Amino acid sequence: MLEAVWLEFSAHWVLYLSMPITSGVVGFITNVVAIKMMFSPLEFVGKPPILGWQGIIPSKAGKMASIAVDTIVPRLITEREVFDRLDPVRVAEEIEGPIINLVNHMVEEIMSEFEPGIWETLPRAAKDLIIHRIQADSPAAVAEVMKDLRNDIENVFDLKDMVVTTLVRDKALINRIFQETGSEEFKFIGVSGLYFGCLFGFFQMLGWMFYKADWQLPLFGLLVGYCTNVVALRMIFQPQSPMRLGPWKLHGIFHKRQKEVSRDYARLIADEIVTPSNIIEAVLKGPYSDRVFMMIARHVKRVIDDQSGIARPFVAWTVGTRQYVKIKEVAAERLVERLPDAVKSIDVYAKDAMDLANTLACQLEVLPPPDFEDMLRPAFKEDEWILILVGAALGCCVGIAQLILFTYLG
Repeated sequence: MLEAVWLEFSAHWVLYLSMPITSGVVGFITNVVAIKMMFSPLEFVGKPPILGWQGIIPSKAGKMASIAVDTIVPRLITEREVFDRLDPVRVAEEIEGPIINLVNHMVEEIMSEFEPGIWETLPRAAKDLIIHRIQADSPAAVAEVMKDLRNDIENVFDLKDMVVTTLVRDKALINRIFQETGSEEFKFIGVSGLYFGCLFGFFQMLGWMFYKADWQLPLFGLLVGYCTNVVALRMIFQPQSPMRLGPWKLHGIFHKRQKEVSRDYARLIADEIVTPSNIIEAVLKGPYSDRVFMMIARHVKRVIDDQSGIARPFVAWTVGTRQYVKIKEVAAERLVERLPDAVKSIDVYAKDAMDLANTLACQLEVLPPPDFEDMLRPAFKEDEWILILVGAALGCCVGIAQLILFTYLG
């Protein structure tokens, strides 16, 4: 029997040796395709909801972001920790210039809109005096607003909502976070498909040499596509802690890189998501924006009233009490609307003061393995059965093609 097998192998050795190579290529391609399907395309392509595809991560950006951010908020960093590092007086100093310019334009704009007759008849010196007095009080008002925000931060700012909202709005960004954080793991998935595919293909070759059945090659192809994905995914996260197996030290690739991953993850969060500009926008437009508006409006109205001074009754009588109240309300609304652009000048100071990248990196480095895994695991765990199924189907198709080729040449 062995002699017959050897003769068969000698006659078709090219075909037999092609099996491990083909299996390796199949393993590599199926794994790479699986990775691509995780991230691409960003939007659904095809006819929803079934005929087509959208990358798993973009399609469930909200859920993915929520799961991933649970690792950070509130266990590693809180809203109070972010704001406590900002000095209200220093913030006021940093944005004094933009706020003064903003006040200048707003006073001219609002008075010309609501009371053009009165405003136009005022001498230029009187106009400048009004604008100057409001400008002079603005930095102090900003500092008071910042103090109020710090004292009530949990009720006016939702850090988790801000992170999730940012990632849902920018699907490319959530892709980038997973891709950069797990860059080595994704490379391993592709390369491991080649290695494991060649190994499985070797056993496929031996099986075909001794026993030929029409179902054998498609079945082996299916197993190659399935097993290379499953084994690669397991090796990324298991074991969570180092363990010895004879002369080998086994440790999940992701966990082995905890320090490096922590630095990359923290940098992306600090540079792309929890930025000063995003925080300000989230405070002004987030779920608690009404409370923030009332807080800012209170200070704006007080500044206007203070600058009216002893002439306040005369001003109210001249423009009308209702109109005077309306002017204060519109001033508060437009200030809140334009603040995000005006406060961009604090980005450098706020980023240094919060030092978020270093804070997060240090805390992520010492996270217990199960908690650390939760940062990246959702990208693989969510619907990973689809990726494995696709790999198995592709492998089966290649096995069928091999069977047709072998039958034709045999």
